[in-house]
Order: sequence, then C-alpha cells, then structure tokens
Amino acid sequence: MNAVRRKKLMWVMFTLAGAAIAVVLVVYAIGQQTDYYFDATAIAQGEAPQDKRIRAGGMVVAGSVQRSVSDPLSVEFAITDFASTVPVTYQGILPDLFAENSGVVATGKMQGETFVAGEVLAKHDENYMPPEVAKSLKEHNRSGAIPASEQYNPAEPIRETETLQQ
Repeated sequence: MNAVRRKKLMWVMFTLAGAAIAVVLVVYAIGQQTDYYFDATAIAQGEAPQDKRIRAGGMVVAGSVQRSVSDPLSVEFAITDFASTVPVTYQGILPDLFAENSGVVATGKMQGETFVAGEVLAKHDENYMPPEVAKSLKEHNRSGAIPASEQYNPAEPIRETETLQQ
C-alpha cells in the first residue's frame, strides 16, 4: 500500500472512530436525561427505583400540604391517583398554581417510602393535565366517583345568556 492510500485510510478510520464516539456520547447523554413517569400506585407497589431520578404525578391530597415552621421553603404533601397515596417532600418555592385537589408532576428521587422532589410542576389552566397523569387517574378511578377537581373534570363551556345588542 502506498503512502497516499495509507494516509487516506487513516483519515477515514479516524473520522469513523470520531463519529462512533460522538454517537455513543449522545446516546449516553440522552439516557441520563430520561425521566420515567410513575403514578402513585406504581410507587406504592415498589416499582419505582430508589435513588434514581423519576417523575411522579397525581392529584394533591386535600389537607396534606404542611409547611415547616422553622423553614418556610420546606413543604410536605401527598399525591394520589385515587388508588394509592405517596408522601412528597419539597424544598423550594412552589408554583403559584400549586393547590390542593389539583394535578402536579414532580421530578425527584425515592428515598424509602417518601418521594423527595427537586422540581414541582402545576397545571397552567383549568383544562390542562399532563397526559400521563390524566390517563393514570382515569385508570385508577374505576368506581365512577368524580373527584372534586376542576383540573380532572374539564370546565363546562360558557354559554351566553344574553345576546349582544348593537
């Protein structure tokens, strides 16, 4: 093999090796950023991994929100999918739309039986709920009972009772 062909072959080999390394790094980075969703029943049954970042979603249980007296940023509450309930702790400022009987999705880690949230997301209007949470709540609410939440039950459209007079 002459020197010119050897030089071209080396460039091709280095290019392929670099591309392979780039693909491996991209796949690894995507895998590290993937958060799997678990509802309250799956968490209560022990399906959620310990000390691995996951997303947990459900409705905030009425009367479960408790703030620490010594640290006002420390909040404890519980989420439910109407079949199971999971305690959640959060250190930080909750979103303005966070409320009892409303849907939330929290990102964090399981530590024992408690979900330690690093981020809490709340609804952005009365008709929206993340698809995973809505599906989970509908699956676990087989009794036909309607939860007392505007978020779970879409609002009725406003009907005009008066016509506009010109």
